[in-house]
Amino acid sequence: MLDIILNEFSSIVEYGEIIYTQSQEPLKLRIYFYDESFLDIFYSKSGKYSYHWERRFIDNSIYRHDNAPHRNWEKVKTFPKHFHNGLEEDVIESYISDDPEEAIRDFLNFIRGKILKKNDLGIDYGNISEKKD
Repeated sequence: MLDIILNEFSSIVEYGEIIYTQSQEPLKLRIYFYDESFLDIFYSKSGKYSYHWERRFIDNSIYRHDNAPHRNWEKVKTFPKHFHNGLEEDVIESYISDDPEEAIRDFLNFIRGKILKKNDLGIDYGNISEKKD
């Protein structure tokens, strides 16, 4: 998975690492971007996941797709799947793929679009918080 990320998204990815628990079990994959933000990718054996792009120290934003069944988001049409769209409290539907490889590619394309737009390159790679036809 890390090879795919480093090879296909080298225009925005600086490097990545696996973060381990104290007992040396893999906890999550962390991807560092050139704009000094990072993405944490977490999967559990039970099927829970989180793709969390941390930008609070840059512009006070976060973007996260996850399927944690928070009661606050029960009215979201795709519940338990949901997307934190810039703020922890701004939650909308998530149409990210259930296939981890496709989901990571989709989310990294979203991130690439945001990072490159911030660099005034005007490239838009789509929005995976919107339903696909």
